[in-house]
Amino acid sequence: MRKTVYKLFWLWDFEKEEKWLNEMAAKGLSLISVSFCRYDFVETNPGEYTIRLEMLDNFPNNPESQKYIQFIEDTGAEHIGTLFRWTYFRKKTEDSPFDLYNDIDSRIKHLNRIIWIPVLFGFINLFNAINMTKQFIQYRYNSYIVLMVLCWIISMFMLYGFIRIFIKKHSLKKERFFHE
Repeated sequence: MRKTVYKLFWLWDFEKEEKWLNEMAAKGLSLISVSFCRYDFVETNPGEYTIRLEMLDNFPNNPESQKYIQFIEDTGAEHIGTLFRWTYFRKKTEDSPFDLYNDIDSRIKHLNRIIWIPVLFGFINLFNAINMTKQFIQYRYNSYIVLMVLCWIISMFMLYGFIRIFIKKHSLKKERFFHE
C-alpha cells in the first residue's frame, strides 16, 4: 500500500523532519519519494529502514554532489530523492547503523551549509521591507502596506531561523570543546 502525507517543515527543523520520517519507518511506512511538502511512503516491516537527510554542498546535478550520492549508495544506502539541495537516503536497519555525521565537526559543517539560506532570504526581504517603508513614508503608497508588512514578517522569520541554527551550532561547538 502506498500512502502520501503532506507536511511542512521549516529549513531549521531538519532534525525534526528526520525524526518524523524515522517514526513513520518504525510504524512500517518507509519513505520512497519526496517533493515540496509531500512525502510518499510504502508499507514495509516496522523499523526496517533508517532515513537520513542532508543538505548538499552543491545542487544535486553537480558532479561533486553526484559523487557524494554515489559514495553513500556504495555504503548500502538507497538514494530516495532530492529537494533543492536536500537529499534523502534510506538504509536497512539490520545492515549496520546509518549515520551521515560521525563527528561533531561534520555536523557543524552541515549547519554552516544551512545557516546561509535564512541569512540570504532575510537580507533580501529586509532590503525590500526598508525600501517599501521609505516609499510608504515618503509618498504614502497605500498599496505597499501589504507587501511591506509581508517583507518585515519574512525578515523576522528568517532571523528566527538563523538564531535557531546558530544556537544548534554553538551548542555543538561547546560540546566539542568539552570533549577535547
